Amino acid sequence: MNESKIDINHIAKLARLKLDEQQAEKFARQITDILGMVDKLPEIEGTASGLDPENPMRLRPDVVVPSATTREEILSNAPQVEAGCVVVPRIVE
Repeated sequence: MNESKIDINHIAKLARLKLDEQQAEKFARQITDILGMVDKLPEIEGTASGLDPENPMRLRPDVVVPSATTREEILSNAPQVEAGCVVVPRIVE
């Protein structure tokens, strides 16, 4: 894993999150832990079932769950809506 410090404030800005210092420290630790786990994924030896039987890691099965079904439900979570569409910042000139 790249040992450079994660700029959690930059990530929060991109995700439009407002974090206080305590939250930023907590999320930085969590992201570092997640990236550490992702780095270890190539080390997992696969078997016919997909996992090494000596490895205690188990993958959970995918479960289909209902999601937002109406346009109004979806748009109610958007930060800005115009003419029934989600407004996003322009990123390409």
